Amino acid sequence: MSRRVRRKVARKGKEKVVLPCYPEIEEEVSGSVQNWIVDWTSLPDDTVIQLFSCLNYRDRASLSSTCKTWRVLGISPCLWTSLDLRAHKCNDAMAASLAARCVNLQKLRFRGAESADAILHLQARNLREISGDYCRKITDATLSVIVARHEALESLQLGPDFCERISSDAIKAIAICCPKLKKLRLSGIRDVHADAIIALTKHCQNLTDIGFIDCLNIDEMALGNVLSVRFLSVAGTSNMKWGVVSHLWHKLPNLTGLDVSRTDIGSAAVSRLLSSSQSLKVLCALNCPVLEEDTNFASRKYKNKLLLACFTEIMEEIAFLLVDITKKGKNVFLDWRNSKNKDKNLDDIMTWIEWILSHTLLRIAESNQQGLDDFWPKQGASLLLNLMQSSQEDVQERAATGLATFVVIDDENASIDCRRAEAVMRDGGIRLLLNLAKSWREGLQSEAAKAIANLSVNANVAKAVAEEGGINILAGLARSMNRLVAEEAAGGLWNLSVGEEHKGAIAEAGGVKALVDLIFKWSSGGDGVLERAAGALANLAADDKCSTEVAVAGGVQALVMLARNCKFEGVQEQAARALANLAAHGDSNSNNAAVGQEAGALEALVQLTQSPHEGVRQEAAGALWNLSFDDRNREAIAAAGGVEALVALAQGCSNASPGLQERAAGALWGLSVSEANSIAIGREGGVVPLIALARSEAADVHETAAGALWNLAFNPGNALRIVEEGGVPALVNLCSSSVSKMARFMAALALAYMFDGRMDEFALIGTSSESISKSHHQPLQHWHK
Repeated sequence: MSRRVRRKVARKGKEKVVLPCYPEIEEEVSGSVQNWIVDWTSLPDDTVIQLFSCLNYRDRASLSSTCKTWRVLGISPCLWTSLDLRAHKCNDAMAASLAARCVNLQKLRFRGAESADAILHLQARNLREISGDYCRKITDATLSVIVARHEALESLQLGPDFCERISSDAIKAIAICCPKLKKLRLSGIRDVHADAIIALTKHCQNLTDIGFIDCLNIDEMALGNVLSVRFLSVAGTSNMKWGVVSHLWHKLPNLTGLDVSRTDIGSAAVSRLLSSSQSLKVLCALNCPVLEEDTNFASRKYKNKLLLACFTEIMEEIAFLLVDITKKGKNVFLDWRNSKNKDKNLDDIMTWIEWILSHTLLRIAESNQQGLDDFWPKQGASLLLNLMQSSQEDVQERAATGLATFVVIDDENASIDCRRAEAVMRDGGIRLLLNLAKSWREGLQSEAAKAIANLSVNANVAKAVAEEGGINILAGLARSMNRLVAEEAAGGLWNLSVGEEHKGAIAEAGGVKALVDLIFKWSSGGDGVLERAAGALANLAADDKCSTEVAVAGGVQALVMLARNCKFEGVQEQAARALANLAAHGDSNSNNAAVGQEAGALEALVQLTQSPHEGVRQEAAGALWNLSFDDRNREAIAAAGGVEALVALAQGCSNASPGLQERAAGALWGLSVSEANSIAIGREGGVVPLIALARSEAADVHETAAGALWNLAFNPGNALRIVEEGGVPALVNLCSSSVSKMARFMAALALAYMFDGRMDEFALIGTSSESISKSHHQPLQHWHK
């Protein structure tokens, strides 16, 4: 008997009286409090605003439209000091509709060039911070107009992807238009010329944080004259003249942190910078091959200077910044945040270290470089988990993305590194990720779900995710109105559904319905979410009980819709696989017949056997094989052109994978149970490719090819074709050498039926006897997969 807290409402005349909350046995409900209603509009204004602050922007806007009271509260300035547009397609019209709320907007995050163009329509002239990603198509003109309209800007960040169309001209515009600028971080600019840096020096006197990351060329001498800079990152930048850097930058009077990660800096330049600079406290040089190859380099001989590199103990190095070094634990960032002795200078340094580490670790993870097999499980995983607890949202997101990325060692085969995955699990990463996934911030939800999905490829991690309640969390996220969140959640359910022990839990959590709804919700324009949803349903459909739930939830209609309409091969493949698995339970439920009866299903699958992508052809053939177990489906497949399509498929798969060969022969085996189809297969030229497949080296292909030839051999015309095309030696070879007992058995029966005398009669009478009824022998129905 469960207990829960209820809010009871008693009635007094026509008025409602709200009574205090108290624990109550669920079953013991008094009749006097039935049909109670809570008047949410009676809540205090500050309570409503607090509730609004816990919602995403879409939900805030939706609730604001419900009544006049909430409409007024929904535009409260305190709810619109920051805005994250990354999950939304922000065009001019949408931005204009938000303008009334954005008068006091101070922080904005956006994604893509279209959103960048729309920023002006927000009319948020008090913006202090702008952060954008997917900025490859943003031009100098767009960026110049943005900064010209937002003169109060203090922080501008574009990246981490490359800003390929932004040049030094835009940097000069930033300098002239934004005199209050304190932080400027730009990624992937081709050339940062001296005149642009000089403009920054002249006009932005408060510029303390500069990042020119993954750039091709930077004028080192000009950068050495930006006297206000405290934190400088040139990570990933090529063509740096390190001799010039080491002789100039150590003179920068305020330089406290320098990031040269992923560059070709050597030990000489590092030594000069650390030994000569009076102000430098932290030099980050992660993944610098030239430096790492110098085995004679002594990293700890510089007093009060920290070097963060793959060969140093990074957390221990950072711990020396803290006054109370006795607290050096595994999470030095947490120690810093919990410290009672607040030091603004230390806070600035630690905040910057968090940012540059999250950025660099993600970049290293994305490159999947060799030689880091020890770094990731020993330090990298722990660093990412620590950074996931940062108070900086973008640091949290990058850390979660880093966890999702660094475990993957083979994208094509969804292969992950077990040591890295187990390092995440060992350090409590699963609980951290699930907590992050429960955040109201959709960016964090998406990246955390992505990490959970990738890590769950490992069976041990998948088990831990399930035990920690991750299935319910992912099923909930799959219902998100944010496509990116729903996509990553569906990916997590897809990977978890591989384990037989998780299928029932996913169904119990409402995952089946959520996945089917996703397909209808994003039926166009969401290839990623559709592939993941269909893939998860395919795995779930392999379970008899879950297969029924998929059908009840409308899964047949959804999957057939994808097979018919979607052009993306990944979606086609998973939809066909799901339909194949649904049809595989013909002896225990009615899904096989239901798929065949769904309008356009068989025609779509027949069409997919002609796809240029082998995976699609394989799954479509497998679906037709399983569907042909039903008598009505078998004839409908033939009527939809299935015989011709499958013969053509068999003819073209001599060099294909064993999986495709098995299913192509299997589908012909299934269709050949019908006498009319058997004759049609022979006439269409199906004998020759089946004989070729009987010579395959794969035992599974032996079985399906021998089964198809056995069924065909019942017809004397086909039997003669088998003999004339050299099928006898192939069948004899199967009888004597196949490792499959079933293949040997069916090959022997095929030979027996071929030479029972009917073939001789056929040879004398001719092809007119090809329609002789099989009154003496009935072919064996194929084994459905």
